[in-house]
Amino acid sequence: MGGPRQRGPGRSLKDLKREINARNGGGEGVPGSGRQGGRHDRHTPAEVVDGNGVPYTTGQVQSAEPWTPSPYTAFKVLLSARLGAAVWSGISDCDETFNYWEPAHHLLYGQGLQTWEYDPRFALRSYLYLLVHAIPGWVYAKLVQPNPMLVFYFLRCLFGFVCALCEVYFYRGVLCEFGANVGRLCLALLVFSAGMFISSTAFLPSTTSMYLTLLSIGAWFHQQYKLAIFFTALSTFLSWPFAALIGLPIAVDIVLLKKQVRLFTTWCLISAGTILGPQVMCDSYYYGRPVFASLNIVWYNVFTSHGPDLYGTEPPEFYLINGILNFNFVFILALFVLPIQTGARYLLKSELASPGTGFFLSDTLSQSPMYLWLLVFWTTPHKEERFLFPIYPLICLAGAMVIDSCQKLFYFLFVKVKSRHFLHHTTWLGVLAVSVSALLSLSRMTALYQGYHGVTDIWMRVNQLPDFSAPTTVCVGKEWYRYQSSFFLPSTSFKIAFLKSDFRGQLPKYYSKPHQNTPGLLSTQISHSDFNDLNMEETSRYINHAGKCHFLVDLEDTAVSDLQPNYASHANWTVEAEFEFLDPSASHPLFRALYVPWLSRRFTKYNRYLLLRRVSPRRITPSED
Repeated sequence: MGGPRQRGPGRSLKDLKREINARNGGGEGVPGSGRQGGRHDRHTPAEVVDGNGVPYTTGQVQSAEPWTPSPYTAFKVLLSARLGAAVWSGISDCDETFNYWEPAHHLLYGQGLQTWEYDPRFALRSYLYLLVHAIPGWVYAKLVQPNPMLVFYFLRCLFGFVCALCEVYFYRGVLCEFGANVGRLCLALLVFSAGMFISSTAFLPSTTSMYLTLLSIGAWFHQQYKLAIFFTALSTFLSWPFAALIGLPIAVDIVLLKKQVRLFTTWCLISAGTILGPQVMCDSYYYGRPVFASLNIVWYNVFTSHGPDLYGTEPPEFYLINGILNFNFVFILALFVLPIQTGARYLLKSELASPGTGFFLSDTLSQSPMYLWLLVFWTTPHKEERFLFPIYPLICLAGAMVIDSCQKLFYFLFVKVKSRHFLHHTTWLGVLAVSVSALLSLSRMTALYQGYHGVTDIWMRVNQLPDFSAPTTVCVGKEWYRYQSSFFLPSTSFKIAFLKSDFRGQLPKYYSKPHQNTPGLLSTQISHSDFNDLNMEETSRYINHAGKCHFLVDLEDTAVSDLQPNYASHANWTVEAEFEFLDPSASHPLFRALYVPWLSRRFTKYNRYLLLRRVSPRRITPSED
């Protein structure tokens, strides 16, 4: 692997291109690197013939710089993909709705659902995190006075914009560290992967940590250690405490390899002070008592006897299946990046200088954030798709590195006259790999949209219901976990209500309004005795009966029971709107996972996702609300 090489603090774009050229076989050396024409030192001028019998000398090597998209071009492509995700990717996790969109709606409009994590007794979530995301929406709402649903999509588009910016910075860091070929392969995988489509515009700490992973790892590849430390700390304290794991290899590099202990310590203190100070003050204000939310969530998940396992456990193969669905064969390549890089380096050590390894970091160190994350979360019983969001860009990078090594191996094994740049003979292989991955990813994204967009469409229809400024109740039963948030209700005169179903866990409730006798008390500071941290059912969450509902959102399927009747078959309900929704249990596994034109409809079954209107609803009086 060789030791890490030092780089001067200031480098021009020309210097960067020269380094990229040297990394990929160019004849021009890198100043200060001691590698003048390193890739072609083994060649001596000799008269040879090419495949067409035309003579030339091997000293006349064609080694033009490989083309790479400019940062501006990369940004435009990435932004297009992320804006598409903002519009076409639905909310797939109820935690996103109830723990982030609902409290944000409460901060913006004074009404929203509250989960037990936001009760002052537990205080697991940070209001500063919510404010950072909600303030742009507040500005937009004040300036334009739009429908709340437009605020929702404005924020998602803003998330996509921020994600694209972070990806461009990461892409440039990959160019610095791994060269042009790995950089452009990584960019292509970022643009087309289904995993990035799902994660890039979600309102989740794991998505925010993904943004900050792009920045911290990108800064690390740029050798901008102060920024790498700060972004890691920001991800740890503001977003998700477990993201500190990604920063561990960065700390090892700075402290143990670079011996910059003072810089590391100083910037750790600066980062902690600038982030924790405002966060603790903000959270303490909203909770009405001193709160350190990051510590509380770590304590609950790690040091309590129950922890997150109350919300379900998954088998070890869960992340393998999920990774293949989101990244196809690239996920498998990424899992084996270190063995493949090691094997390629051994085979190619006499052909190419530093084949596949990073220019300033060893493969082991640069890939350890991904492996550490997988090691911890793969062995944890409670598994969720969003837990891997922070390393999705690293999966794309690892896959790009393996494809790059495969190109070099092909060059070594099958090209007899090695007088030209390896990409001259193997670009087709990289294009083929990216094209197949992109096709599979697009098929996956289309399958997700075709199968499940009915949920979003129904709630869009709810948003279009006439608003008579009278209390209106929209009910959900077994479909509570697909509720798209209060942003899809026409106004605050509409409220969501829960009908009892076969679900036996704890549901959220609306934030309470402070009593007139307690001036200055915030609704976020009110503690409730009917919240618990054991996921025990609270019957106070349910509306008494369906007769109090004006509208009802339900899925018509075979899961019918006494508590989950087929409401659409009752005479007192009429269908206001309906859309198709995939029935996974009655569909072929392959065609429900991937969309294949003309075939998917033959092998999949769809149920009706319904918006029902009660024929003669009983109006709820304010005293019953």
